[in-house]
Amino acid sequence: MRGREFGDAIRALLRAADLTNRAAAELLGWQEAKVSELVNGKEGVSDVDLAKLLGLLRTPPDEFDHLMALHRETHQRDWLQPAKSGVTDRARTLREHEKIASGVTGWSMNVVHGLVQAPDYITYMVNSSTRLSADERPAVVSSRMARQNAVLDGYRAVTIYIHERALRLPVGSPEVMADQLHHLLRVSVRPYLTLRVIPTSLGPHAGLAGSFDMLTFKKIPPIVYVESEGATVFLEDQPSVGLYEDVLKSLGRTALDEAQTRKLITDIIGEEPRHDQLAEE
Repeated sequence: MRGREFGDAIRALLRAADLTNRAAAELLGWQEAKVSELVNGKEGVSDVDLAKLLGLLRTPPDEFDHLMALHRETHQRDWLQPAKSGVTDRARTLREHEKIASGVTGWSMNVVHGLVQAPDYITYMVNSSTRLSADERPAVVSSRMARQNAVLDGYRAVTIYIHERALRLPVGSPEVMADQLHHLLRVSVRPYLTLRVIPTSLGPHAGLAGSFDMLTFKKIPPIVYVESEGATVFLEDQPSVGLYEDVLKSLGRTALDEAQTRKLITDIIGEEPRHDQLAEE
């Protein structure tokens, strides 16, 4: 994962500078193969040579530091990204891999999954965060909306499992929740999106350990993304990924089907008290 993110970043810098691999190599007095190795996220290039290339490409300071650090770790599997690691864009790795994924499967136990959250629901969730300053929140809201637009573009299959209690947890006003539930009904009819609910009546289930996303690809093994209060974790080793695959298989056997899911959401909407009723009470 580190190698892919590193290589993608080098490609983006070359495009921004309007340079090919060969042109950059000629300017630095290198063989073209050396630039190609960097673009492909391979080891073997020294930090000094990398710094020369990044300087040629007029890399911004934050990106320079990020790529220099990433270059030393491209051979490592799995990736723990602490919240206080100093990384300015914690969603970057997830976003870059979702972009090339052929399938995304998400499980959300306590709140509506981020990919199918309505705008007002997102805003309320972000504003409720104790980890974000007031200045950071608008950018996070924009990032989450951009993530939805990028993933839900019809070019990959998306399956979302949500626990029923996430649909019943009050987030914001009754109007915010009603809009969220109606939003789920609207997106659930998209042909590339499958939305299924784990009913509360099921009791204990395979997903009790917590929420996660699994990304599958055409040419590389699947990865798992887990987010916690203190860190985000990307798992690549296949024995660990296999455990999450087993969870998803179990959820698939026990979740309501799509029609039953839509009926449950519709029933919950019917149960929701209207704002004027709450005011009278």
